[in-house]
Amino acid sequence: MNLTFRLETPEDQHAVEEMTREAFWKYWGDDLKICDEHLLVGKLRKIDSFVPELNYIAELDGKLAGHIIYTVSRIESENGEKHETLTFGPLTVSPEYQGQGIGQALMKHSFAEAKRLGYRAVLIFGHPNYYPRAGFRRASEFGITTSDGSSFDAFMVYLLYDGALDGIQGKYYIDPVYEHLTQEDAFEFDKRFPPKQLHQLTPIDVLLDCLEPEAAKSIKESGLKSLDAMTSRSYREILSLPGIDEKTMETIKTILHKHNFPW
Repeated sequence: MNLTFRLETPEDQHAVEEMTREAFWKYWGDDLKICDEHLLVGKLRKIDSFVPELNYIAELDGKLAGHIIYTVSRIESENGEKHETLTFGPLTVSPEYQGQGIGQALMKHSFAEAKRLGYRAVLIFGHPNYYPRAGFRRASEFGITTSDGSSFDAFMVYLLYDGALDGIQGKYYIDPVYEHLTQEDAFEFDKRFPPKQLHQLTPIDVLLDCLEPEAAKSIKESGLKSLDAMTSRSYREILSLPGIDEKTMETIKTILHKHNFPW
């Protein structure tokens, strides 16, 4: 396997967006009809916080296999002091090459370059059972919350060097583009690509019907409406719900895997 990395060029852009579309067509959320990650990639390249020096693609034996894109973000302390950080996403691996460590390799390569460029840390919202394997830790461990003061396991931090956030706490802010994607814009942008059948969410009832009443009630009250959305919660978060024990967790994992949701 010959895996190489290079900066994205304008000639790569459509292919990268199409790969992103394929990789994220089956999204987490309960409130979307169509994925918007390919739209996001297109928008990120045009904003001031975009970091072109970290806009990498991965090629496997000369074929497009993955992509990572970064923007500048910040942590703002209570006294108003601002500390520059990085945020990446989407991190995309072509469905054809998933499970071969390409995502981890893209992160490792771009982290080394980000450190060389003088950045201190990377903050993301990501899969809480995947990214810790790459060295990410919960933001709450560093006294960092979202801009509205929230904290949850999918909000994570990667230090680019030891002590990078020593003495730094506060709220995290990202470019508004991440929070202003609309389904109308996603459908319009998607017209640039071949027609594709919309993904149908797998209802959470598929899982609830297999659980004891207290456990089923806890998951339902947590706001999860589909199996797709289950993967946005960490093992720890689900286990902490009333009525959920290790035996129940094994049942949950079995149901998720049965429906092709690795967790």
